[in-house]
Amino acid sequence: MARDLQSIVKRSRREGYALHPKAHKALVKRPGPPGQAAAEGGRRRPKASQYSVQLREKQKVKRLYGLLERQFAKMMNEASRTKGQSGITLLQFLERRLDNVIYRSGFALSRRAARQLVTHGHFMLNGRRIDIPSIRVVVGDVIELREHGKNTEYFKQIDVTSPAPAAIPAWLKADRKKFRVNVTGLPTRDDAEPDIKEQLIVEYYSR
Repeated sequence: MARDLQSIVKRSRREGYALHPKAHKALVKRPGPPGQAAAEGGRRRPKASQYSVQLREKQKVKRLYGLLERQFAKMMNEASRTKGQSGITLLQFLERRLDNVIYRSGFALSRRAARQLVTHGHFMLNGRRIDIPSIRVVVGDVIELREHGKNTEYFKQIDVTSPAPAAIPAWLKADRKKFRVNVTGLPTRDDAEPDIKEQLIVEYYSR
């Protein structure tokens, strides 16, 4: 399975957006893009073109959810063929990914960590072991931690390794004691990050 192994902090600095919790401090310390010229206060960058703005927004969201270009383009194509607003549909598809559900439910500190938990086979979907992070959940799905996973140090100390989030989306019902998540609805636009400009992504792929 292909993976993007580039430093998440470098990618965050390139996009000017914290793509991972640990990137917040790095952005405060060094808010500019990586590179010697930027660090030395090199020449002023020209004003970004509309294409550049669209590209950066697409890259930001793609990296935020941990997808490769081919995966992201395929999902955007599916969203554009689905009834409704393409940009909002795209975000709903991203939110419904299994790794994102694990992250949103508070069983991992980041989407990257959630993806690793899924690929290692720690969870079951509707009673069956699953190791595909990209699976898209539907209403009625039940995600549970496998019995052997409960004996691992990570889940024994879940309140330390991954403290409960301040808020869990209304479309998910998470039980931390039973390590179970019920999908009770579908995500809305408000369930995704508010500072995503999805229309720019639609415009990028509409060129």
